[in-house]
Amino acid sequence: MTIEVRVPQLPESVADATLVTWHKQPGDAVGRDQNLADLETDKVVLEVPAPVAGVLKEIRVVAGSTVTSGALLAIIDETATAATAATPAMVATVAEAPAATATAASRTDGAKLGPAARRLVEERHVDTTGIAGSGREGRITKQDVVRALDAPAATPTARAASPAVIGRSGRTEQRVPMTRLRSRIASRLIEAQATQALLTTFNEVDMKALNDARARYKDRFEKVHGVRLGFMSFFVKATVEALRRYPIVNAYVDGTEIVYHDYYDVGVAVSTDRGLIVPVLRDADLMSSADVERAIGAYAQKARDGSITLEDLTGGTFSITNGGVFGSLMSTPIVNSPQSAILGMHKVQDRPVVVDGQIVVRPMMYLALTYDHRIIDGREAVQFLVTIKDCLEDPARLLLQV
Repeated sequence: MTIEVRVPQLPESVADATLVTWHKQPGDAVGRDQNLADLETDKVVLEVPAPVAGVLKEIRVVAGSTVTSGALLAIIDETATAATAATPAMVATVAEAPAATATAASRTDGAKLGPAARRLVEERHVDTTGIAGSGREGRITKQDVVRALDAPAATPTARAASPAVIGRSGRTEQRVPMTRLRSRIASRLIEAQATQALLTTFNEVDMKALNDARARYKDRFEKVHGVRLGFMSFFVKATVEALRRYPIVNAYVDGTEIVYHDYYDVGVAVSTDRGLIVPVLRDADLMSSADVERAIGAYAQKARDGSITLEDLTGGTFSITNGGVFGSLMSTPIVNSPQSAILGMHKVQDRPVVVDGQIVVRPMMYLALTYDHRIIDGREAVQFLVTIKDCLEDPARLLLQV
């Protein structure tokens, strides 16, 4: 009996998806719920699970095609057994696929690849034999492939296989289409700048008290809660306190109306191989510091192995981005529309400051708040940042909410 494999129901906000790659070829045995292919949407990569166990009989859509909910992707014969060679009909189906896809499939047979890693392997024609996977369950990540390409033995081959246009003096260029996520990021950033009156205000925080508190309790915290104590839990807690005091920063514009939220869903920007994504901490005001640290760690892991879901990324009311992890000293972050504000954290750097009339060296961080000036006035923006500054410079305020 043959069973159809169709595109799963896509989220309401997603019109279509791109079939990135097939993990099975006609003639291969498949298990029930085994991932057959990866679909890339504007925000996440979705897996297409096998509805039954059997043998993949036909592939109806080649990699690189755009598909919609319910579209027919493949046929599985649940009564057949894996053959040593594909039938003529199966071979014909595979032959329709682009040459690069077929080549990559032969070079990655049996390897567990994340979506970003698979795309790089196909673009650069990398043989994954001998590449050790550092991801979950031994999955090969994009960083693993990049390290293999940078290795002396692999570099000449990889460069020779890379499609390029030869210019003067042997210089090269390479054109690579944007991923759907990168294209979506670009359109959303342009939309935010075109539809909102964005303005950025700055302040700086003396991180000494926070550093001291973290150093004093981090070992005990990890022993009790089983997760490391970072800075993000302090910043999330300080942000929630500031949002409580200035609810307009937690609101957004809808036509001629202002929509206020009585809850605090804080998005925390995470950098991935595919681009910047913003998973959301739901009801952050109800989360403990350990809950915050645990959730951020889980999101980071899901982002790295490509298992983050659309639900993880939608519905935030305010966002925090940390350019300091990359060394940024100061920046003007762009609001994650339709939200009205975003907090930018930056690098902690020792600087001379005046404390009680004396010049001392302190670990200082610049904070930036970009906000929609249509509904948030400068007074509210400045006081919002001052509230965060006060909470971080005196962490006891977070406990007392003063």
